[in-house]
Amino acid sequence: MNKTVSFFPNCEECKTPVGAATVGEPISLTLKFTRPQNPSEVFLVLTKDGEDAVRYAMNLVKEEDGQYTYSLTVKVTTSGLYFYHFDIQNEDQVYRVGSDIDLNALLGKGSDWQLTVTSDEYAPTFMDGGVMYEIMPDRFFIGGDRNMTKPYAHYRDDWGGVPEYRADENGKIANIDFFGGNLKGIAKKLTYLKNLGVTCIYLTPIFEAHSNHKYDTGNFMRVDSDFGTIDDLKDLIKKANKRGIKIVLDGVFSHTGDDSIYFNKYGNYDGTGAYGSVKSPYYSWYKFKHWNDDYECRYNIDIMPDTDVSNPLYDEFVTGQEGVIRYWTRLGLGGWRLDVCEQLTDEFISNCVRAAKKENADAVVYGEVFMDASNPIVNNVRRCFVTDGKLDSVTNYPFKEDILNFVRCGDSDRLNNTVAFVINNYPKHVLDSMMNLLGNHDTARLMTVLGDNGEINGKDDKATAVVNNREQAVKLVKLAAALQYTLPGVPCVYYGDEVGMEGFEDPFNRKCYPWGNTDKDLLKWYKKLGAVRTNEREVFAHGKYTAVDTKHGVMYFKRTLGDQTVYVVVNNSGSDYSPELPTDDYTDLTCYKPFGGVVKDKEAVVLKATSKTEFPQKLSRKA
Repeated sequence: MNKTVSFFPNCEECKTPVGAATVGEPISLTLKFTRPQNPSEVFLVLTKDGEDAVRYAMNLVKEEDGQYTYSLTVKVTTSGLYFYHFDIQNEDQVYRVGSDIDLNALLGKGSDWQLTVTSDEYAPTFMDGGVMYEIMPDRFFIGGDRNMTKPYAHYRDDWGGVPEYRADENGKIANIDFFGGNLKGIAKKLTYLKNLGVTCIYLTPIFEAHSNHKYDTGNFMRVDSDFGTIDDLKDLIKKANKRGIKIVLDGVFSHTGDDSIYFNKYGNYDGTGAYGSVKSPYYSWYKFKHWNDDYECRYNIDIMPDTDVSNPLYDEFVTGQEGVIRYWTRLGLGGWRLDVCEQLTDEFISNCVRAAKKENADAVVYGEVFMDASNPIVNNVRRCFVTDGKLDSVTNYPFKEDILNFVRCGDSDRLNNTVAFVINNYPKHVLDSMMNLLGNHDTARLMTVLGDNGEINGKDDKATAVVNNREQAVKLVKLAAALQYTLPGVPCVYYGDEVGMEGFEDPFNRKCYPWGNTDKDLLKWYKKLGAVRTNEREVFAHGKYTAVDTKHGVMYFKRTLGDQTVYVVVNNSGSDYSPELPTDDYTDLTCYKPFGGVVKDKEAVVLKATSKTEFPQKLSRKA
């Protein structure tokens, strides 16, 4: 039956609007089919998640040469997650018409298509069309004198050495080796970042903490002395803003450190923490199974006790008028990234967003979500992180996995389907500003993932591993980056990926940026991609995605906004590829040279009609 049916939710001839809808917005659906003959009735079957289905009779628009066209316009009056299919009635038989795209079906309800309905109005953000850059401050650059005052710390002077990965006498990796990168160091490299096209710096946690990674917060109201002072942060924000770069901080609120002013397991802070007394003002913030030695903690790691984000006192501490988010946002921050949103309640997330926007209406709040953020089931409860005043956008792990899969295996169909279901499921403002990552502080380095690392047996091998087929791996990284920069959303580059840093998972992916020893050819490619986004910002910020040819190892698509169209061809087919284009005269925006009509294997081009191409001045080469 499905082979004789024409319906695809991302096609404007079948459904408008494409993607999510807002409450009360007219949604038009058009279904075409050739069998069965003489249908008696056709229905749209629409089901709100958790409720009973509602059937809507569709209208016959045309019947010609055995092809039937039915249509219907509906308005959904309440926000939420909906699923739909079509029933075609023919005498005593009913044909069910549902999703024939595997990835859409997997992420929907059975074989139904998903319809996301939100009360949010479309609101572009400063992130749209830009470039995000993730920095772990300790590993980026040293600016000025180091503050080496922690008695337990291992202060290292071998910038670029392998981070400590061996367990201590207690079987734990202490994460107390510090290389000295700081906020002043980041400020000194703003010109370098500007020349990469960066418009937003995402900093992993900077608040006082015991470890080098700072995900075990000790005091949310202090900048860690390893990184500098509050004045250093203010100076970084001011200098970055002058260059058109916003600063986004990592908000890690689902847990704290056990060595914190709030938990105070070791008595290193004044006052009584939750570990010390049930009468502590912080006791209700935590999830004790049996006070004080049995408590819930992140990944069962006891140095990171979980917080109860539904506790009103903790919520007020984070999101209240004098709370963490408003205190730091009023310094001029561009926004926040909320860590592990699956562990946060919808109410807490909404309060975080509201708090940030009270101080800066243009602030963005991202959420770390490891799946399709529009419909996940977390702890047996359906969640949606992207509607009704929740997050501005999310980390885009669906793209990450299938971009890497395409680069490794040439599976362009799967990648195009993934792009299609994200476009279908996410509201437009979320889609435009998705954090498109290919690697970060939690995952192996992009170069390592795409390269041949030889035989690896344990951590000692990982510590010394190098990519053997470097030249081939660089080609694959370039393909992946081309997709990261041109698909819907905003590329988020993990510091050093642009110069080919290598490393397996934590802590090997957290080495120091190799200043003076970089892959200049790869860096040049990232600068070109950054320039493409800078010069064509609007079309990449809000342009419609349309697949042109996504078969046999080729991703050929276009981004269109008004009368502006940019064509992207990423060729991983194993042979040369000649894209069909409307005219003969195109410029490759990655080099501003005329396009010769052929894209070689393992190469990518970004094309625009030459008559509409503006040729920018060269960017500064200063680092």
